[in-house]
Amino acid sequence: MTRKNVYLDNAATTPMDPKVIEKISSEMTNDFGNASSQHAFGRRARQVVEAARHQLAETINAEDKEIIFTSGGSESNNTAIFGTARARKKIGKKIITTKIEHPSVLNPMKRLAQEGYEIVYLDVDEAGHINLKDLKRELTPDTILVSVMAVNNEVGSIMPLKEIGELVKDSNAYFHVDDVQGFGNIEIDVKDMNIDLLSTSAHKVNGPKFLGFLYEKNGLNVSNLLLGGEQELKRRPGTENVPGIAGFGVAAQELREMDKKQLQENYRKFQQIILDELDQNKIDYEINGSLKGAVSHHVLNLWLKGVGTYSALTNLDLNGYAVSGGSACTAGSLNPSHVLEAMYGKNSLRIEESIRISFGRFTTADEVKGFADSLVKMCQRLSK
Repeated sequence: MTRKNVYLDNAATTPMDPKVIEKISSEMTNDFGNASSQHAFGRRARQVVEAARHQLAETINAEDKEIIFTSGGSESNNTAIFGTARARKKIGKKIITTKIEHPSVLNPMKRLAQEGYEIVYLDVDEAGHINLKDLKRELTPDTILVSVMAVNNEVGSIMPLKEIGELVKDSNAYFHVDDVQGFGNIEIDVKDMNIDLLSTSAHKVNGPKFLGFLYEKNGLNVSNLLLGGEQELKRRPGTENVPGIAGFGVAAQELREMDKKQLQENYRKFQQIILDELDQNKIDYEINGSLKGAVSHHVLNLWLKGVGTYSALTNLDLNGYAVSGGSACTAGSLNPSHVLEAMYGKNSLRIEESIRISFGRFTTADEVKGFADSLVKMCQRLSK
């Protein structure tokens, strides 16, 4: 009997929804026109793009014209950051972010620092949250951008977006949210939260890879990252990926119909299955971050004391379980987790002995139970 591999790395990417695959396949077959062309084929493609744009706008309470299709979260983050910095440098050159952002935020910040911008990195506590007093203190008249992720991709901490938006709205700064991990897991309302720019990625919500959108509030002054044609209302050049965008629209519709609270409750139950199994077998572990308060339960980050991260990942993979050691964008480099370093210090053993388990809406309780059993056996075998 062939063993079924179990996927528990949904924070890295998610399997495509069958409805999304069906829609993409249909569009690839029937609507191959260029959405900028004026003939019937092009007009049909344009209708598909605009229908999806409307579906996506509804998920965050935005206007259709505020949605710009991009190649994904990294491009959206880069556009928001570089676009704001270059358009507003006469106002000031101070930017505020946090120490636990995704590399597609932190690396643009490093580049801007080299160009003479002042980058302030807010500290986080051991639950992965910033102190709003720190933000308020740093929010000066020359601050042009505050960039904060909605949900951390390694520990699941949710940032206080509404409170941040309240602080930023009366300042000179734009408020950018990297919503790649939050999109589909928590409710976001850009108007209620006073968000000016927001980044998403389709492949994190059971959609296609290499596609996302940037929400850009109407009336903002943000420079284009790319130069070329006049697609996306002259804000992002390049021929639109019509089938992918259509699939993204279907994924968005699925998100709107989902009960996020129920989804979070399902994930919380999955977490508890694993923790109960570890407790019953007296495995020495600690949770990285917190499972209480402002947290998305689709991520469970565990410090397995005495078990090295690389050994854990290898052994679990050999047993058919896919998890990770942190962000998929940095895990392959064997660099320590900057998130855990920011939360616990560079000398913490957690950095070398932690794994990230992440659930998706297609994860089942039976899969989680099987994983928990395998995790216990591995810890008993490998712990020092």
